[in-house]
Amino acid sequence: MLARIVVIGSVNTDMVVRGARIPSPGETVTGGTFLRADGGKGANQAVAAARAGAEVTFVARVGADELGEAAVAGLAAGGIDVSHVGQDPGHATGVALIMVDEAGENAISVAPGANARLSVEDVEAARAAIESADVLLTQLETPLPAVERAAAIASAAGVTVILNPAPARRLPDSLMALIDVLIPNEGEAAYLSGEARPAAAASKLRDHGATTVVVTLGAEGALIVAEGQESSVPGFPVVAVDTTAAGDAFSGSLAVSLAEGLDLALAVRRACAAGALATTMHGARPSLPVREQVDGLIWSEQGQ
Repeated sequence: MLARIVVIGSVNTDMVVRGARIPSPGETVTGGTFLRADGGKGANQAVAAARAGAEVTFVARVGADELGEAAVAGLAAGGIDVSHVGQDPGHATGVALIMVDEAGENAISVAPGANARLSVEDVEAARAAIESADVLLTQLETPLPAVERAAAIASAAGVTVILNPAPARRLPDSLMALIDVLIPNEGEAAYLSGEARPAAAASKLRDHGATTVVVTLGAEGALIVAEGQESSVPGFPVVAVDTTAAGDAFSGSLAVSLAEGLDLALAVRRACAAGALATTMHGARPSLPVREQVDGLIWSEQGQ
């Protein structure tokens, strides 16, 4: 049986310009190339989980517009259950403006649109799917009450709850207590904990209720802090061209591996491989790897 993942999250259309460098305030940098791609952290993570081999249900909200219709059609074509993706006639589909420099680093500005309208009622409508899932995966590009309700439903049903706290915002301990696995990057971990060092930040976040904290460290891999465990998982050496959605690839892959019963360290290793592969292509959704690619990278690294 396939792992069953429910993703609560955002849908955006990414408008990406790749140039020599990211402009400073008030500056115009010409000579870039343009790419339009489907995005949104929730949608990206849903696709990442589906490509990793899971059965995925997505709970989200889009505008009643061309961008929303195209986004939903793309998700459905990827094998994702979109029956809980609602159309909001009063708000546009979310849009992300992304600038990427020659080193693959990015700067992103998001107009959330319909994402900001995802409600507790939307989550309640998906209660049966959440309660029958192996893992609930969510982020913070949608309203916190919807995230909290989803986590509460999942936790009460014994479903593993994974939260990628991006973009970072202050989280109540009542929500943290529902989190089985928290996946911040280094900056998010520092913001949420007030601690600069990843290990200290992760420990502080565990003190606030999260059972396990996995801090992603970009090319350096990830740090795992859990009960009686602190370990580093190395990254994979790749030629990065665009770091957009690397964290989403990591989160989706980790959710599937844990749903399949993989040991935490091995699950994080697979997630590191997925995140690394996502940096080797331009655009968010196009860069998300399939399971065979992740296997191939791990096998090639082991063979060296």
